[in-house]
Amino acid sequence: MSVNKSKPHVLVLPEDDANRQMANGFLLELSSRQIQILSEAGGWTKVLDCFTQDHIWAMERFQQRFMVLIIDFDNREDRLQTVKTKIPAHLANRVFALGALGEPEELRKPLGTYESIGRALAKDCREGTDNIWSHNLLRHNAAEVHRLREHVRSILFS
Repeated sequence: MSVNKSKPHVLVLPEDDANRQMANGFLLELSSRQIQILSEAGGWTKVLDCFTQDHIWAMERFQQRFMVLIIDFDNREDRLQTVKTKIPAHLANRVFALGALGEPEELRKPLGTYESIGRALAKDCREGTDNIWSHNLLRHNAAEVHRLREHVRSILFS
């Protein structure tokens, strides 16, 4: 389902199927139709390529668009900074990068299915809690989650 581009909306660009499944779980907890999950890019560098080639111009055209890039951090502390270098300064407040510290597969054993993880992440966002976001494989997202809540909470949890 497509979003209404004339209203505030969020596009989610997942790296792979596991991240897409978590995003779908997140979506199931929402009361908003102003979010759309895009097709998997096929790798974190492909997420960046897709964002820079296909979405920067669209974000400039649609001023109420927000993007969430869901990537695997592959245990790289510098991954977020690498991603941020690809985001133009004038769009930085509307683009967020989130993901598991290693691989999302590592989250399944302690937290359940990808869908249930996504649902729990959405519940945390809605309620302003960090029950799942504080997990050791997700807590590195704290600053991005804070920014995300600040900018898109009213769009997603109306």
